This record gives sequence, structure tokens and C-alpha cells, in this order.
Amino acid sequence: MPIDGINPPFVIVDELMHYGVKRRSGRYPWGSGKDPMQSGTHSFLDQIASLERGGMSEVDIAKGQGMTVHALRQRKAIAKDQQRHEQASLVVKYADMGMSNVAIGRKLGINESSVRALRNPATQAKHAVLTSTANHLQSKVDADGGRYLDIGKGTEQSLGISSTKLNTAVALLKEKGYEVHNIQVQQLGTAPGMKTTRKILAPPGTTYRDIVTNTDKIDIVTQGSPDKGRTFDKIQPPSSVDSSRIAVKYGPQGGDKADGVIYIRPGVKDVSLGGAQYAQVRVLVDGTHYLKGMAMYKEGLPPGVDLQFNTSKSATGQKHDAFKAAEPDAANPFGTQIRKQLTYTDAAGKKHLSPMNIVNEQGNWTDWSNTLSSQILSKQPTSLARRQLDLALQIKKDEFNEIISLTNPVVRRKLLTTFGDEADAASVHLKAAALPHQRTSVILPIPSMREGEIFAPAFDNGTRVALFRHPHGGTFEIPELTVNNKSINARKQIGTKALDAIGIHPNVARQLSGADFDGDTVLVIPNRRSELRITSPLESLKNFDPRIEYPSYPGMHKMTERSKQQHMGDISNLITDMTIKGADRSELTRAVRHSMVVIDAVKHDLDYKTSEKNNGIAQLKEKYQGGRRAGASTIVSKAGSELRVDQRTPRPARRGGPVDPVTGQKVFEPTGKEGRTTRTTKLAEARDARELVSKAATPIELIYAEHSNSLKALGNKARVEALKSGRHPYSPSAAKTYASEVSALSAKLNLAKKNAPLERQAQSIATLKVNARLHDNPDLKNDPEARKKINGQELQAARDRLGAKKQHIVITPSEWHAIQSGAISSSRLAEILDHAQLEQVKVLATPRTHRGVTSSKLVLARARLTSGYTMAEVAQSLGVSVSTLATALKGEGG
Repeated sequence: MPIDGINPPFVIVDELMHYGVKRRSGRYPWGSGKDPMQSGTHSFLDQIASLERGGMSEVDIAKGQGMTVHALRQRKAIAKDQQRHEQASLVVKYADMGMSNVAIGRKLGINESSVRALRNPATQAKHAVLTSTANHLQSKVDADGGRYLDIGKGTEQSLGISSTKLNTAVALLKEKGYEVHNIQVQQLGTAPGMKTTRKILAPPGTTYRDIVTNTDKIDIVTQGSPDKGRTFDKIQPPSSVDSSRIAVKYGPQGGDKADGVIYIRPGVKDVSLGGAQYAQVRVLVDGTHYLKGMAMYKEGLPPGVDLQFNTSKSATGQKHDAFKAAEPDAANPFGTQIRKQLTYTDAAGKKHLSPMNIVNEQGNWTDWSNTLSSQILSKQPTSLARRQLDLALQIKKDEFNEIISLTNPVVRRKLLTTFGDEADAASVHLKAAALPHQRTSVILPIPSMREGEIFAPAFDNGTRVALFRHPHGGTFEIPELTVNNKSINARKQIGTKALDAIGIHPNVARQLSGADFDGDTVLVIPNRRSELRITSPLESLKNFDPRIEYPSYPGMHKMTERSKQQHMGDISNLITDMTIKGADRSELTRAVRHSMVVIDAVKHDLDYKTSEKNNGIAQLKEKYQGGRRAGASTIVSKAGSELRVDQRTPRPARRGGPVDPVTGQKVFEPTGKEGRTTRTTKLAEARDARELVSKAATPIELIYAEHSNSLKALGNKARVEALKSGRHPYSPSAAKTYASEVSALSAKLNLAKKNAPLERQAQSIATLKVNARLHDNPDLKNDPEARKKINGQELQAARDRLGAKKQHIVITPSEWHAIQSGAISSSRLAEILDHAQLEQVKVLATPRTHRGVTSSKLVLARARLTSGYTMAEVAQSLGVSVSTLATALKGEGG
């Protein structure tokens, strides 16, 4: 029979008469005909392709199938996934038989490149995500004899996967017979009759009435995935390794050459790193201690040894002295947040928790910031500093101009307000734009490497690169090495696809401010143009060992962790000020020697007071900071220095608001509470950054002061423009046209708001826990890094306990069209933006000028090209081809 809107000869009657699947499928419980068209994945896709080639539209094909276009697309996605999985299995089978890729392609009827793609582990990983997600949802529904699961908006965030993956997994379950119903329930906290829709996944055969009369059986997804849908295992109390399986290689035996590394015997299931070659881990030992460091595989470990821990310590006769004592918290005895845990399957097929607890693994370090800190750049040539700071400023200016050009006043006001705060922060932290191809990498020891070489798969062989580590003392701490990616040992241990790890000779680490291999990272920066200032290492530091020079003695006053942080800040500021003011190498040697003592003073009970005296630190402070007890003296070292002012609060709207409408500066009023203070920084409070420049007024200081002032002025300008932004006109007709989008945005906003009470409760619980820990450890109160770690740990623990989670609103393109058309009121839009991902809003609000290149990317490209970057370097940094970038620039008049 013909289909509405389709005339012969495009009606293929026999093929459209077959509907459903071999399993139960929604309104079509079973396939029809002698051989249902979905009885095979390939036949279904072939039939659809045939209809499309015959001229039928997707809408008409969906009608013929008795389903919506959305359902058809999901069915195709499932079929394609299954097809790829089946083909991948055959490819592996034929490859094991010794067939070449060309021969396999000929046999399967696909080209050789497709065979290569199917052999890629990523293909199997995509199938694993779909299967794992579907299995996870099914297990929730099947629990306790049958439960109902809310899979509405926000579920994808809770699971840690995309909405597309969630929808496809749900469609897969529907094909198995599981039901999906949308039910109406009273919305708490609203007027009577106000209801909200919940999308419910239920067991096969469940009716709408079953759900609405048993709403107590509805669960929500509270357990996310740590790896974007591959697994859904919750962090559990860690399993332990018996110390008899662990060997310790001490300093005198060569353990100092790989200090912090945990070597793993390859092929041992329970201590495997899964698909990673290296990872930063915590390993519980005997239930009382733990190993902390970078784990990597190594062949040839002694018989009976599965893990070898390397340390610079000397043997005491007690193996446990080389490990760290575990904290009493059974759920987290490591005192740090665990990113994920691994599992393994034993010979009997039983699944177990691995003792390898992952803090960071291969690929995680690529997410780290790649800006250039003032601590590094202020010690480089002023021409380089000015160029990179100007580039950072230009990027901010172009971002401002881009926001100003937006037509939606509510979006513009929100982005300008946020931009103003970001500009203020940038004026204080003084970070410059990254140099071309700059990367953050974790360092790993490869003793077979030459000291002048580096294994760095992210860079081409022969590239000269410089390494920088924080804290950065000076240009004498910068190793310059040549990339050699041919090292057999490095290729085995690190792998050729490692883009966030480098292998170096252990001696190179000594030049890097005494770095070790327990997860320390460096900036790797190509130095092709020799524009980086690099000087030879300080001779007297080569054989300097703080533990030998300044050991403890009976009755010695020991440094506390709190005191260490203060001393480290003081000596780092001194070294920065000395470098900026032109101290000679002998003076810098004294300061650096003392900094090395301070770094290890707590860990090894070093005599830091004698070091301070012997190295004449008081005299250096007097010469370069203006007094024996003086502190930071240049704008670079003063910028982030803490400053306490009388407690204050933003000026209320009834007295003019928190922003001066003329200057754009933030306005505060004192609370009048005597003795109460607000913590801020010296540069944040300075109206003119030149107030913090030293009397010497060095060129580098003036460059940084000018940069800071420019950013502050830009932030103030953004706030003035934000005040000028009006309201977006509301259109009732648009609201009707985009009713489904308006409803979807309202649901997302409601979901985001629902988390607020849980978040407040989590904050309260976490605060109590933090205060209790600070009461027990008063030294932590003035240790910013330690406090930050504790705050994060306790807040995450409280959120996990309560099921609280920040729900960002992700706006779809169709919802954005609704917003732009006026379907959302200004006040409601402001609420949505408060919970939205602003980076995504920027992308939506900024029109694309060329496929793959947004206006903001073009802004960045032009700024970098002006600063001396090549087209290839700029294209790579933006993730596009050179031809794409060239076309985009040409289209913009570039």
C-alpha cells in the first residue's frame, strides 16, 4: 500500500510491511513476515540505505516503520554499533589467522582503512560504553524484584555520559522489552496543580498506572561513571597488598635514581594499570601503610616481587618505615581524593577490587594549565615577557569585544559580569600566554637515556626542548634536552602514544629544583628559536645534599608543616626579587641551597636554622628586600601576598549597588564588626599596580605593572557595559512556538535548583568536618595547600553522602533559538545562565565564521600570528588544519 506523500515508483511495499524486531519492541512486539527485516543488523541497515537511495526521506521511512524519526535514528545507531562490533570481532579473528588488513577488507567487503579503524581499541571502547550503560540501568531497574528509574533531564550528568549515549542505551533496553513512561507528579514548593514531568524506565510489562500508584518505587541515578560510561563502580574502601610481595630499593642501592616510582611486574592481574602505561597511584599495604608514587611497568623484577618501591631513604631494618602510615579513615586512608579504582577478574571468573587506586593516569595531565607563570617569565628576557603578556592581554580584549557584539542583552550582561571578575583575577595572578607547543608532562625516570636527551612522544625527534618546574628558582634550573624517541626501554615503559609524559635520565631531575618521580610535572617548551634564557647549572649545587650538610641533632627545634609553607614562600620570593634585581650567581647559590634545605626540612628533620645562618639569608634579604626581616619587594613577588582588611560587604542596590556606574570599580561597605577581617591580596587592593613596584623600578616590573593595570581597566569597562545592558524582549508567540524547548529549559532549571538544598547541607557538614580537623591539627590553619586539599576532601565526601551534585544546564541549539526569539523572559533567562556552562553559552552566542573555526578561535589565531607564531603552530594549537585556518582567515579578511 502506498505511503502518504510518496508516489510510485518509490513505494517499496514488501519491505515496508515488515516491522518490529525479533525481540519485543514497543508498540510492535514482534517482527512480522517470514523473516523480519531486523532479524539481522546488516539487513536492517541495508534496507534503510536502499530506501534512502530510492529517494525516500527519513520522515517517510520512519512513518513506514511506524515510529518517530528520533526512534528511527536511535534504532540505526544501535544497529550501526552492533555492526561495528560484529565486524571488529571478525577482523580480530581473521588477523589472528595471519590475514593482512587488505585481505580482511576484501573478505568483509570493506576497504583497508576501515579494517584499521576496526582494529583500533577505541571502536571496542565505544561499544563497551553503550553496553555498560545499558547494563547499569537494567541492573537498577531489575533490583529488588523490579524498580522504576527516573531517567529525565540531568541523568546524563549524574551518569557522567552524554545525553546521546544515555538515549541510545535506553533505546537498547526498550528493544529488550523495558518500558519508558512520562508521568505527571505534583511539583513540591509550588501552587496546587503545578506539575512536573518525570521520564521513567520500568521493567517489561509495566503500565502507566503501575508507576503512578507506586511512586515510592521510583529511584534516581546517584552513582556516576568515573570513565565516561565504561564502568559504574563506586569508590570503595581500598583492598590491600601483602608487604611480602613488595621490594624496597633504598637510596644507597640506587633507589634515589627513581625516587617515588613503583615498578610493576607485567602480567600480574591484580596490580595491572588496565589500559594505561603509567599512573599516579596509592596502594594500601598490610592495611596499615601505603605506597605513594608513579606506577609503571618494568620487566626483570626479582622472583616473588610484584611491586618494587624506589626511595631515597636508607634502610632501617623495618620495611614499613619506607612507606607512609595510613590514616584511620577506612574509606580513604590515603588523605587524598581518588579519581577511580580498578578491578580484575581471577582465573575462576570472579571480579575483585584491585589495590591500585588511581589519582591521575595516562592522559589526565593534558588537562592541566599551560599558561606561563610570572615566577618563570619574570626571569626571562623582557622582550619575551612583553610579547607573551601582550598576547594574553590581546586575547582578553578580543574576548571582550566579542561579548560586546552579542545581541541578547541578558546573555551579554551575564558574560560581561563574569568576564570582569576573570579580568580582575588575571590582573593579580599575572599569567602570560603559553609559548608554541608548550605542554605539561609528568616526569618518569629512564636510566638508559643520555643526560642530554629526552623521550617525549608529543614532540618530533631532534627537537630542542627546555624543562621548567615549580617552584622555579632561576635560569640555572632549566635543562635543555634533545628529543630522542628511539629509546627501546622508554618505548616499552612509557609507550609511543604518551602525550603527557616524558622520560629523562635521573640526573636531569636534580637540576629541576630537586624533583622526584612521584608525580612531579614540568612544562616542556620547544626552544627552536633559542629565545629562552638558559644558563649553566650552579656548580656548587651539583653535589649538594641537604641531608648530609644539615642533619638533625638532639634537642633541635624541628620545622613544622605550617612553618615550612611560610619559609618556602619567603625564600621563593627572595630568589625572585634577587633575580629581578640582578644578583650574581654566588648570591643566588646561597639562596637556592637554603631553599633546598627548607623543601626537605620536615621530611628529613633538617637543621634549617643553621642553613639560614651559614648561607647568610638575613644579609641577602637586607640587600634585596630592604631589611633582615623584610618580605617581598617587587611587584612579581608582592602580587599574591596576603593582605587583611576590615571585614566588608558589597554595597547594596539601595545605595547604588556593588559597582560604581562611572568607573566600573567594585564598591564595598564595612560591616562594622570590630576585629573581623577579609582576606585579599596586595595587588588586588592596589588601585594602581605601580604602587607595588620596587624602588629600583626594574624594566620587568614596569612591564608587569602595565599589564596588571590594563587588565583591571578592562574588567572595570566590562562592568560598566554590563550595567548598560537592558532586558531581552519577551514574545508570547515565540513561547508558544517553542513550547517544548521552554518546557525543557524549565525542567533543567528545576533540576539544577533541586540540588541547592543538598549543596547547602553538604557545605555545612563539610565545614564542621574541616573545623574539627583543623582543631586537631592547628598547624594546618596557615597552610593554604593543605587546607585546600582538606576542603575538597570533606566537601566531596559530604556530597557523596547526601547525593548532592552541581547540575549545569546544557543548552541545546534548538533551545538557544528559543532564547534568541524571546520565548524565555529576561528574569528566567538570568536564572538559567546562573546554572549554565558559560563556555558553551559563548559558543552558542558567537556565530561561526567558518566550519570548525569560531570567531573566538579566529581572534586567538590572529593574535598568535601577530606575536610570531607560524601558521602550522597556530593551527595545531586550535585543533584545525592549516588549510582550514587559512580559509577562515581569508574569509575574515585575514
